[in-house]
Amino acid sequence: MKRILTFISVFALLLTACEGPQGPPGFDGFDGQDGQDGVGVPPAFEIVLDFTPEDNYELIEPYGFEVGPTAVALVYISWEVDNGQDIWRPLPQTEYFEDGTLVYNFDFTQNDVRFFLDGTIDFSTLDSSYTDAQVFRVVLVPAENVGRVDLSDLNAVMSAYGIEEFIKR
Repeated sequence: MKRILTFISVFALLLTACEGPQGPPGFDGFDGQDGQDGVGVPPAFEIVLDFTPEDNYELIEPYGFEVGPTAVALVYISWEVDNGQDIWRPLPQTEYFEDGTLVYNFDFTQNDVRFFLDGTIDFSTLDSSYTDAQVFRVVLVPAENVGRVDLSDLNAVMSAYGIEEFIKR
């Protein structure tokens, strides 16, 4: 019995002392560049806007800070309020009406994010609750990190990236 325990102990020591080839390198950390604020928290802001025919039912918002070439914009809309809590949904989001659809959508560049209405409905027939005082939150994250977080959940994104507040615009 002692011999078996000795053999197992020696074998275990050999396995823990072995080294294999080095694995692939991990992702580089942030050093305050690529839209980061120097402590690894991505830029995040909140904006309230009105969609109007004068602006072709769109708004282009410059970031106001440098964004790296691999940054991805995540945009969320305050969809409803439940017991005083905002329910956030990722864009695009679609509303269905008898005479068509309304889609809240966005696109982005390294310089700005564009919020716009899309769909098949005549936007001029919409109630102002669909066009006025719409609240959006924008988070810019490195593209290589996007698959690591449930992007449909703003709270998960905030937790994963250490976001505690959104700058109001």
